[in-house]
Amino acid sequence: MSPLAYPEVRSRTEALAAVLSPEDQTVQSMPDVSPTKWHRAHTTWFFETFLLAPNLAGYDAFDPSYAYLFNSYYEAAGPRHSRVDRGQLSRPGIVDIARYRTHVDAAMGDLLGADPSTVDKLAPLVQLGLHHEQQHQELLLMDIKHVLSVNPLRPSYCAGAPGLHPLADATPSPVSWQSGPGGVVGVGSAGDGFSYDNERPRHETLLRAHEVAATLVTAGDWLAFMADGGYARPELWMSDGWATVQAESWEAPLYWEPDGAGWSVFTLSGLVPVDPAAPVCHVSWYEADAFARWSGARLPSEAEWEQAAPEPAAPGAPEAPGGWFGQVWQWTASPYSPYPGFAPDPGAVGEYNGKFMVNQQVLRGSCCVTSPGHARRTYRNFFPPSARWPFTGLRLARDA
Repeated sequence: MSPLAYPEVRSRTEALAAVLSPEDQTVQSMPDVSPTKWHRAHTTWFFETFLLAPNLAGYDAFDPSYAYLFNSYYEAAGPRHSRVDRGQLSRPGIVDIARYRTHVDAAMGDLLGADPSTVDKLAPLVQLGLHHEQQHQELLLMDIKHVLSVNPLRPSYCAGAPGLHPLADATPSPVSWQSGPGGVVGVGSAGDGFSYDNERPRHETLLRAHEVAATLVTAGDWLAFMADGGYARPELWMSDGWATVQAESWEAPLYWEPDGAGWSVFTLSGLVPVDPAAPVCHVSWYEADAFARWSGARLPSEAEWEQAAPEPAAPGAPEAPGGWFGQVWQWTASPYSPYPGFAPDPGAVGEYNGKFMVNQQVLRGSCCVTSPGHARRTYRNFFPPSARWPFTGLRLARDA
């Protein structure tokens, strides 16, 4: 992504937030969710802190207190406001946040209009900032969905909001499998285009012969799992998963609720009937693992997934069949750990990925609220195994 994409990426964040009221943008419905206005401010803080302050002569911070309010987890950048307390920030309001974004955007225009050698030197960091903002665009939609879901009025984000599409090949027929040969394969980014440090270095890994499902697990598949007592059978679950099921009283994916004889699901467009042909979404790794065991299969490793997946389509082009991209992030069997030879990016931005490489599981692909052009075959998303509020689903794998 070129630094020339800066205005486009920044404008999309504002467009996503524009349909929300000031009250919508302030609510924090659980500790993992951040208010919309915080996302808008934090992505602005990133450019101010890592690009403008050290590189634009004479730059004046919009408000020095924002360095504390809108830092997320960058210890090297200084102290920060507690994540769980972000919803208590009634001020600054959304007008102040808009002024902050305008101030930083104008200064970034000055910086990117400097001599070409300066722009070339800063291009990798600008690119990281733009991909970071795209991640927060997805988080903005994930988080506001949770915020609206706990409102008794069940308001929608907006009509025609991004959502899941039924799979054309989602039929009750047996799963279609594609073969994955055994042997030594290359995994990770080779450096030909943008990648996060956790996707590097490209390295060799040994795979056994295996098969990966050509399609995603659907809501219809999940209904069969539920009907067979999937949430009440401890033999299907990891110990921590079973404890979580009992503690949280799970009986269906997040946002599902009984509706007479069937089920409805809360979406960004409001409450709708569950579509059996759509991919199942908002299930934890614990649930995905239990479903795979119930199916007589398993989750693919991230290396198996990467070898099986096609390249994502260009923005605006139709994706290849199978739901690899643009539907749900897909849980893998792989714990989130460093690749052999991993080295974090230098400086404070090196805290971006590496320090989270514990107690997390890798997801691959992208989802229906991922920003256009943000998907890659080598992309390593990660969440704790109990996480359900991301747009998470699964596909199956098995040994050949």
